[in-house]
Order: sequence, then C-alpha cells, then structure tokens
Amino acid sequence: MALAEFNPAALPRFSDIQPNCIEPAIKALLDKNRERMQLLLANNSGFSWDNLMQPLEDMNNELHNTWSPISHLHSVMESAPLRDAYNKTIQHLTTYHTEISQNEPLFRAITAIAESPAFNSFTPEQKKIIENDLRDFKLAGIHLPADKKARLAELNQELSRLTTKFSENLLDATNAWTLHITDGNQLTGLPPQALQLAADSAKQRKLEGYVLTLDFPSYSTAIKYLDNRELRKALYQAYCTRASDQGPNAGKWDNSAVMHDILRVHTEIANLVGFKNFAEYSLATKMASSSEEVIGFLEDLVKRSRTMAIKEYQEIVELAKATDGLGQVEAWDLPYYSEKLQHQKFDFTQEDFRPYFPIQKVLSGLFTLVEKLYGITVHEEKNIDTWHSHAKFFTLHDESGKFRAGFYIDLYARPHKRDGAWMDECRVRYAKQDFMQYPIAYLTCNFMRPVDGKPALLTHDDVITLFHEFGHCLHHMLTKVSLPSVAGINGVPWDAVEFPSQFMENYCWEKEALALIAGHYVTDAPFPDELYKKMIAAKHFQTGLQMVRQLEFSLFDFRLHIEYDPKGRAEQVQKILNDVRKQVAAYPLPNFNRFQHSFSHVFAGGYSAGYYSYKWAEVLSADAYAAFEEHGLFDHPTGKLFMENILEVGGVRDPMESFIAFRGRKPTIDALLRHSGISQ
Repeated sequence: MALAEFNPAALPRFSDIQPNCIEPAIKALLDKNRERMQLLLANNSGFSWDNLMQPLEDMNNELHNTWSPISHLHSVMESAPLRDAYNKTIQHLTTYHTEISQNEPLFRAITAIAESPAFNSFTPEQKKIIENDLRDFKLAGIHLPADKKARLAELNQELSRLTTKFSENLLDATNAWTLHITDGNQLTGLPPQALQLAADSAKQRKLEGYVLTLDFPSYSTAIKYLDNRELRKALYQAYCTRASDQGPNAGKWDNSAVMHDILRVHTEIANLVGFKNFAEYSLATKMASSSEEVIGFLEDLVKRSRTMAIKEYQEIVELAKATDGLGQVEAWDLPYYSEKLQHQKFDFTQEDFRPYFPIQKVLSGLFTLVEKLYGITVHEEKNIDTWHSHAKFFTLHDESGKFRAGFYIDLYARPHKRDGAWMDECRVRYAKQDFMQYPIAYLTCNFMRPVDGKPALLTHDDVITLFHEFGHCLHHMLTKVSLPSVAGINGVPWDAVEFPSQFMENYCWEKEALALIAGHYVTDAPFPDELYKKMIAAKHFQTGLQMVRQLEFSLFDFRLHIEYDPKGRAEQVQKILNDVRKQVAAYPLPNFNRFQHSFSHVFAGGYSAGYYSYKWAEVLSADAYAAFEEHGLFDHPTGKLFMENILEVGGVRDPMESFIAFRGRKPTIDALLRHSGISQ
C-alpha cells in the first residue's frame, strides 16, 4: 500500500514555536494581508472569483495555518510566556478580522460578484461562500454609520479579552486547589487506579501520601467513590465554586464581573446590528428558525423527562437513608449514592469497565469500525514533531490506499492543559489546480493517564467521549469540499455540528462494536457477556436526570441571552439560573454552587445561545443511527451513504437537505426518545 502522499513536512513544527516570536510573526502576516487586500480592491476591471474570492481563500488559509498551532499550544501546554504572547496577539487578530468584516469596498466588490451574470455558473461551494460572506457582513454591521462601526470594533476587542480572561481564570482556579492527604485510610472507596494517580500527584509535588486535584479524572472519580463524606464535600465545594465569589478561593479568580461584561457586550453587539437580543443574533447562523422554536423544543423535552428525573432522585434519597441513615442528601452525596444504586441494581460500576478498555485496544477497534463503515484505514506515523510525549499522530487512507487526512491525538489530563474534550482544526482541506492541502485535526481529551506501569484504562463514559470527539474529527477530515471556508465543519450551522459526533456515540453500546474495542488489558479476554448484559440493563439508568441536566444548561444559556439586562446587576446570572432550576431541576443545589462561573462552552467556547445544539443535533443523530439499526450496524452501503451525504459535504448544503438525502425523509424525535428510554 503506497502511502507516499503523506508529507510530514507540511505539518506544523510545534518545537519551533517560541513565545517571543509569536506576536511579531502574526503582526507581519496581518500587515502583509492588508497590503494584499488593498491591491485586490484596486482592480478597476471588475471583480470575479479568480481575482478576488480565490486570493481571499489563500490569505485566510495562510493565516489559519500560522495561528492554529499557536492557539492549540495555548490550550494544551500553557505557560506564562505563551499566555502573554497569546493575549497580545489575539488583540491584533481581533482588530484585523473586524477590519475585514467592516470593509465597505470589499462588501461592494463581493456584492457585485453575487449580482453578476457569472454568479449563476459558480459551483455550489463558491456560491455558498459568497452567500455566507454577505450574511456575515450584515451581522458585523456593514450597514452601520462610522461611529457605530467603531463601537462594534471596540466591542469585538473587549469580547476577545473577556472570553480569554474567563478561560484563564478557570484554568488558574483549577490548578490552584489541591487536597493533600497523608493518611490513606481517609481514601477508602477510591479505586486502585485513582489511588495510584493520587500517589503519583503527591510525588510530582514532592509530598508524602496522596494529592487529589480538580483535574477531571481525579475529581470525577473521587466524588463518586470516596467514602469520606467530608472529603467529598470539600472536593465538591472547591470544584463547583471555581473562579467565583464562593468557596476556598473565593474572589481570587472571580468570573462574576467577566460574565456580566460578556453578556453586556453580547447584547450591545446584537442591538447594534438590529437584533432584539443575542439569542436572535445567534440564530442567524443556525438551523433553528426562532427563539420560540428553541424554547419550545427544550421545554417539550423537559415535560417528557422531568417526572422520570424526580423519581430517579428519590431512589437515591431512599438508598442514602437506608444505607447510612442520611436524612438530607446533599449535592456531594449524589454521585456517590448514584454509583452505589447502580451497583445495587445492576452489580457493576464504571470502574469495572477499565480493565477491558485499554487505550490501544479502544483506538484499534475504533479504527476498525471506521474501516467497516467507510472503507477508511488509519495508520500511526512515527517521528512526528508534537508538543508532548503523550501526543501521537495518525493518517487516514481511502480504500485504494490514498492518503486522505491526518489527526493529532492528546488524551491525558495534566497541569496547564485546558479541561474537557474537543476537536479543533489544524489544517482545512484545500484543493486547487496543482495544490492540495489535506485536512488535519486535533483530538484532545483529559483521561486518567497511565499509572503504575499499566496502560491507560478507560471507563465506558471515557470511551463514549472518545467516540464523540472522533465523530467531529471524521466530519472535518472526510470532507470532499475543496474550499476551506465551507470544508469540513466550516459553514455548518452550529446546531448541526454535533450531529456526526453524537452519531458515533451509539456504537459504544453495541455488542458487535465492543467485540472490536474491548479486551482485557492483561489477557485480551473479550468483554464479558455478563458485564455487557448489566451495562445494557443500566443503559437508561438515571437517563431522566442526565436529560434534565442538559436541558437546564441549554435553557439557562438561551434564556440568559434573551433576558439579560446589561444595565442591571451581575446577580441576574444567578437569578435566571435559579429560575430555570425551579422549572427543570429534579433536586436542589447548595446556595454556594457557582456552576456558571466555569461554564466555558457558553462564556468562552463559542456556544453562546447555542448550547441547545447538543439536544437539537441529537434528534438528527439518533434518527440517522436508526438507519444502521435497520440495515446492519456495520453496513457498508449505509455507511457510504452517510459519508457521502453527511460527512463529505461540509457547509455547502443545508443540513436538513443533507439529512433527507441520507434518510429519505425529515428527522423525527422518536429515535431520540427511544434511545433515552423516555416513553412518548
């Protein structure tokens, strides 16, 4: 199999990136682009795709390729010099992008192309880019007088600073808090691998005993398994008050004012360009047609799931009382007694899965699954320049062995790495004449790292997360769109972006898929039938609680961006959240809970007035997966149809048209309710 088309020299050189060179390099590139823009717009013979739009694609692609590895390093290997360089440089980028979005000669030139007879002969990709550009010009206030444009530019700069500050506060607050334990007896209940992780964390800090941190692998395991209720409370309080006015570091990295200012800026931006609120502004680039449609969709799911969630909560309360005589179940008790309840009902815990999900087996099985569905093979490439020893690089090849894409993978939690899991773009597909740029993705997670000489062992929840993010990667990497502005996930409405990622999650529950991805890390024994039966029996365990939790986040985000009054006090955030919880939540939370202060998706991650997208896209993903349930889970013709109509089309076609092309009809909510165990 010839793999000659893969060229490592086309990848970023992460080891060459020096913080002190970042700002000068980006400034020089921006100045060069400004000069190129002036020359393009000086053309007096009329504008066309070739003399304007194609050069713009080139300029944007070069800038993206230069900035992407820098931005990625800031997320996964932050240091004080890198933070400083990033913060200075992002201001230059914001200024540049605002200039482009408010450039009236450019707007007139693209409008002239759109109104020319030649536009009718453009490819669908070219037409979509121009349509999106004209829409985005209007969203950026191209029609506004000079003073209001200047104000928008100021607001964009302020928003860039605020969202970066939100992330930095959260990272600093997460890294700052640790719990040092010298008496191992206080850690009863903690699984062996988590105990070893705590011991390793202590050694790294030159301390005796054990250290628990707020990194998610440490926190999430401890809050579920620690028998010591006071330690659970200390962990919970530290975690849910990060970057807030409450908790052990109250006020030190407080995001209260930052959130207020972000919402103030969002509202003013939306008002300036003619929208009543930021929610309506946000929907201008999404599938959903109105705020009423989004609120109605979410509230309908609340009605269908809240009664179930309340019953599930009562089960936890009854178990805590029967087991330990607990008269009052607190938030730090819920994960602990939920695990006990699952064990009581189904005789297993998430930790029972770890021996059967060593990371290499999971990855190998995931890649085999992709080959069965789409005919795509995955190969690990050695001697690739990366940012950390944990980071690896893989290439994708089609059925003829031709190189098609690549991705970096960085799976384990560590200090100075942003929490959570995500996919991002390193390179976007770009094909023209004698030039071919293949898509490259970043896949980042924060799993428990290998400890005590064992490979990294995942829980089933971890496996679902990995499949989810790889679904995003496939959407980015398998595109056949030639122009970066609408290739992969670019140009895809935000409430459809989660469709391919959530689609992949379904395979984590299938026996046929587990035969590929699971095997005991010592013996390679297959996933036991007994454990599989328990897992399936428990598939809908607390599905109501999980549903209302996501609906709470979604309604809070959306209502926040409809109702927030920038002239009011910052306490509005808490008031709106409390109101949503009265409507949605199945149990009370302590007054000190400050979940919103770490809600990065909304305040720093691009999901503002868009968190509902997870549930919106889940309707698409569940219905699409039902096609494989009908024709065969690994059915290659169905996989090929999904690849051609969903994964390859990028942002060129309307997502509903793409879904209908795959499924033959519009989606229904039935499959989502069935997969969630919610009666219709």
